[in-house]
Amino acid sequence: MHRSILLVEDIPVFQNKMFATEAAALACPKGTVNLVEDMDTGLVFNAAFDAALLDYDTNYQNEQGYSGVFQRHLDAVREIIEPHFSGKSLIEIGCGKGYFLEHMQKHGYDITGIDPAYEGDSPFIVKACFEPGLGLSADVVILRHVLEHIPDPVTFLSSIARANGDKGIIYLEVPCIDWICRHRAWFDIFYEHVNYFRLSDFRRMFGTVHEAGHLFGGQYLYVVADLSTMRPPHTEEQDAVRFPDDFLTGIQDVIAGGTTGKRKAIWGGAAKGTMFAFYMKRAGITVDLVVDINPAKQGKFLPSSGLRVLSPEDAMQILQQGDNVFVMNSNYYGEIIAKTNNLFHYVRVDNYELC
Repeated sequence: MHRSILLVEDIPVFQNKMFATEAAALACPKGTVNLVEDMDTGLVFNAAFDAALLDYDTNYQNEQGYSGVFQRHLDAVREIIEPHFSGKSLIEIGCGKGYFLEHMQKHGYDITGIDPAYEGDSPFIVKACFEPGLGLSADVVILRHVLEHIPDPVTFLSSIARANGDKGIIYLEVPCIDWICRHRAWFDIFYEHVNYFRLSDFRRMFGTVHEAGHLFGGQYLYVVADLSTMRPPHTEEQDAVRFPDDFLTGIQDVIAGGTTGKRKAIWGGAAKGTMFAFYMKRAGITVDLVVDINPAKQGKFLPSSGLRVLSPEDAMQILQQGDNVFVMNSNYYGEIIAKTNNLFHYVRVDNYELC
């Protein structure tokens, strides 16, 4: 039995896939998010998800490593990993462009990556989707921001455990739905994310959890667990997800808080920025430009809104003192202030405040 949580229709199915032209971006595929809670497992997922709509290729750009803030986050992840994984062999499933893999290699780790969207030529990365037939195994399996994309995550984790001989340790890192609910983070519900997790979900999935907690200002949660103790989760009624009834009202709060006659710029052309632009367009609010420090995004267009992404340098040639800059993630607020010399009105979207 499922309990309905949130319904949003006609949203872009990709949040991190970039388009070469405005026309292609406007014509991007769209889908429905129908968030439900499974009352037997306690897991939250998009019941309307259709994996056939998604095609992860080299136009998928979600690398965050260009930011010093995010590099420090990766250091924090490594510090969590070290006591458990030092001296062991690692496999990273869904390693993306290989940034975290290279980060770990620099610190002496024996690590292999797997990802179909990988663009480079590293001999340590297999350009493929994970499946047991690859014959890869290791002491440690790392899944960073992968499981939220996978339909039937319990079956997927079970297949990883079997492929690894039902042994070893797994490190999981995913967005935290408790943070999303607490901050009314309407810009953090994505079609790409079929699943939304709590720490309690993983405590039900694994008999042995060595360590668990939150990272990146609470936005992410992490778990270090024994693969051999993987099991189907079961929940109790008192553990139901507390999803706020007023979840989408923050859209109007942000519009009211930072839409003077000045220009409006989105700082952060990744998933949050894509969804923010989508909702602003749906509300009839004109956004003038999008900024991102990732060179692979610059000059490309965001899905659904069709907004072109500029480099910080190009954006600073257009923006004037007092213009509105919507900061998509408060973790980067200080970094953005420093880069822009504190010239603008900064709206921290995840805190709904004009700074």
